[in-house]
Amino acid sequence: MSDQKFKVTIDNITVEVAPGTTIVQAARLIGGDVVPPTMCYYSKLEGSGGKCRTCLVEVSKGSEKDPRPMPKLVASCRTTVMDGMEVKSITSDKVLDARKGVTEFLLLNHPLDCPVCDQAGECDLQNLSYEHGAASTRYDFKRRTFEKEDIGPYIQLHMTRCILCYRCVYTANQLTDKREHGVLDRGDHSAISTCIGKALDNEFIGNVIDVCPVGALTDKTFRFKNRVWFTKPVDAHRDCPTCSGRVRLWMRGDEVFRVTARKDEYGEVESLENGKTAWICNTCRFEKKETKDWVIEGPTKVNRHSVISQGHYVNAVNGQPKLINDVIGKDPKLLLDIHKISDVNRPEIDLSQIEGPAHSDDFLPNQSTGTMKQIGKLGE
Repeated sequence: MSDQKFKVTIDNITVEVAPGTTIVQAARLIGGDVVPPTMCYYSKLEGSGGKCRTCLVEVSKGSEKDPRPMPKLVASCRTTVMDGMEVKSITSDKVLDARKGVTEFLLLNHPLDCPVCDQAGECDLQNLSYEHGAASTRYDFKRRTFEKEDIGPYIQLHMTRCILCYRCVYTANQLTDKREHGVLDRGDHSAISTCIGKALDNEFIGNVIDVCPVGALTDKTFRFKNRVWFTKPVDAHRDCPTCSGRVRLWMRGDEVFRVTARKDEYGEVESLENGKTAWICNTCRFEKKETKDWVIEGPTKVNRHSVISQGHYVNAVNGQPKLINDVIGKDPKLLLDIHKISDVNRPEIDLSQIEGPAHSDDFLPNQSTGTMKQIGKLGE
């Protein structure tokens, strides 16, 4: 039974997975736009998922044995695949409409303070709103707010930005010896807080910053010091007796502005070669802020669609990529004579002979002769 595989089709792409695999895990094996967005699910944390509903998908075929579709959209992070299951993610209008609605609900009470938020530029909620959000809000009421609370010297809590994903609670519960914070109260009064004003001072508690998908938990040592797209991420490591010691330094020049754990393409902390998660300790995160403390491995590979890639630090290291050798001999349109492939101008028309900037009226057909006005002008 260990070698048994289930075939699941997601957006017309079939992949084989082991029994017990969830739909979102199967989608990540495919990659690309097929992968549903997630705000609360975190594969490295047990029990996460099923709270934000941003990963809703449509199951158009339950399985090979029971091909009936599921009656409503399901959370892909909580639904396991069956052999022969067919799923629609970005190919379903119902799914896209549902994600738009969920995004609107998440933004109802979320403050629009991206210009002053340290999470801007690497915020999952920002990405979700750009991809699935509406252009304007229909909410006319006053947003929910919370009083500021001090939870320690290293972590800043902004409860007004929290979407109650529970990631930080699971992180503290599973990484630390004792959990000192959680979700208090119920309904719209629910809030992340500590019991009787205790501080979060555990050696691994800084990892709640890395797992937070919004700007609710941020690094006080990096607070208001720089924008993430102005810094250059660099992979580094050190021999740390407490944690993995594998980190990402966010530098500007020779100055290290902040230290975080390394993350994969889905914004989750990377796994080590032995399968364990590369969580980092507070010493590496908050106290080692000089390059002499680290062994620099090289620039981090950043997705070109990320706002962080706008720093162009890769060009300074590797130089501008030369694409001319790749396109020569493949009939590239950008290397052809525009006059020979365009229907706008005839080959005998030389744009350099036009006095002043060319205007669309210069190329309108002459109603009487059927020729273009510009040809007559050039003939004169």
